Amino acid sequence: MNLSKRLTFTFISLMTIPVVLAIASCIFLIVYDDPQVSRQLVVEAIWILIVVLVAFDIMLTTWVNKGVFLHIKEFNRAMGDIAEGNFDHVLDASSVEGEIAELFNSYEDMRLKLKESSEDRLRDEATSKELISNITHDLKTPITSIKGYAEGILDGVADTEEKKQRYIRTIYDKTKDLDRLLNELTYYSGIDSNKIPYTFHRINVGDFFTDCVEEVGMDLDNRNIKLNFENLLEPGTRIIADPIQLRKVIDNIIGNSIKYMDKPNGVIDIRLLDAVDSVRIEIEDNGKGIASKDLGSIFERFYRTDASRNSSQGGSGIGLSIVKKIVEDHGGYIWATSREGEGTCMHFVIRKYSEEKSKENVKDMA
Repeated sequence: MNLSKRLTFTFISLMTIPVVLAIASCIFLIVYDDPQVSRQLVVEAIWILIVVLVAFDIMLTTWVNKGVFLHIKEFNRAMGDIAEGNFDHVLDASSVEGEIAELFNSYEDMRLKLKESSEDRLRDEATSKELISNITHDLKTPITSIKGYAEGILDGVADTEEKKQRYIRTIYDKTKDLDRLLNELTYYSGIDSNKIPYTFHRINVGDFFTDCVEEVGMDLDNRNIKLNFENLLEPGTRIIADPIQLRKVIDNIIGNSIKYMDKPNGVIDIRLLDAVDSVRIEIEDNGKGIASKDLGSIFERFYRTDASRNSSQGGSGIGLSIVKKIVEDHGGYIWATSREGEGTCMHFVIRKYSEEKSKENVKDMA
């Protein structure tokens, strides 16, 4: 029986008591003068009737209390826990029925959503604290270096032209690291609000990467890192991409390779491969590599393989998460392979642009 029926039945039952008493009184008045009817018998009958009705009312009230009001009290306790921030108080709707079951189900839906929201908030707070910690560390390292080398120049420690050039080059490299970090933070903000600006174009993959290799090659030469480029695509192969954001992907991957290069003669290979209806890009280095336990997590935001932060490389831990986001926004996907101590290879795939498929898509839309 649902709540409305129980309350209706209770109300009718309670209203029955005075009605029955009134009827009993009338009977008593009617038969009072009848010598055939014993007055004591009528009184006893009325008392019996009252006792029965009172007993029935007690049982009915107990039933309603157990069936409704105890659950309401339990619901109130649960809401009190919610108000105090405890989202683990579960109300089992299978133990009740009717409107009470609906109330419990509604409470459970609310509790689970609030618990999820609270957990998300705690994760966001932990992420923000980690970000601040990473930024503090990563800003301090290049700023300290810039300050130290600048003081060396001002104090005359760099007393030869060669030393001055070396100090200035170091300061320049550290300011580039700062610029890279600030750019990553800007992208992080864009990723968090899904506001990365994209301007897609049809671009020739071979020409695009040839230009990138020429620009990146100069910086790698200064770092004593050899850059190899191999294009195995058909001439004229194109993709739909934002060249600025795609360049960001390449810069971040190569920046990671530079950061974790532990060989005196570093090597970075860039390969363009044909993958039927897609283009596969591989960027491989001969650096320190990534442990197998870390390989599945490197694209997670703020994940750092040098968790102790004792390394001098720095890095906010958001570079590869930016790479993953951009590649996926281009309709592609990315993964990594690595051998610890030997090097790492980043693979990402982007679908080719085809005039025929483009026309087919236009027909389908029409």
